[in-house]
Amino acid sequence: MISSKGIAEAYLSKLIAQLSTINRDEIDHAVQVVADAWQAGKQIITLGNGGSSMTALHFITDWNKSVFMYGGGKPFRGRSLVDNMGLVMAYGNDISFQDIFVEQLKNILTPGDLVLAISGSGNSENVLRAVQYANENDAVTLGLVGYRGGKLKDMAQHVLWADVDDMQVAEDVHAIFGHMVMQRLCGYL
Repeated sequence: MISSKGIAEAYLSKLIAQLSTINRDEIDHAVQVVADAWQAGKQIITLGNGGSSMTALHFITDWNKSVFMYGGGKPFRGRSLVDNMGLVMAYGNDISFQDIFVEQLKNILTPGDLVLAISGSGNSENVLRAVQYANENDAVTLGLVGYRGGKLKDMAQHVLWADVDDMQVAEDVHAIFGHMVMQRLCGYL
């Protein structure tokens, strides 16, 4: 039998170490980017792959419901490009998996909208294509990255970087950011 003794201490130590070194000004700035888009009545569009797709969807679930209910009744115009599996698969099959996000953006993006792209590596081609399109079409882009930040770190207009070589810890930081945004926009922070 494999012993699990010490697993919590080991993992939480890694997470705490990352949280103690992350740039707090960068977090505050990224939260403000989302707040500004919301205040301006713009769409906040999230996307990502794998675990990051679930983080992107989690953000929109929390923000659409809670920010509207507890943030003074101002609508939160959030949507995620990962929640319509039929549409994702249609674009993947008919065009290419690399274009599943950019093709959706072509139909919905308006100037000033916020595209929040999440990629642990910062090198997911479908994420990069979406951010490039958003940048070229007068949107605001915010990238959440881990590891060295990849290409997304340089491509996005605003970045929150979890500088850690551990996908799960990077994803934890990204999830925590989503909860910070919700608490800020709901007036808890």
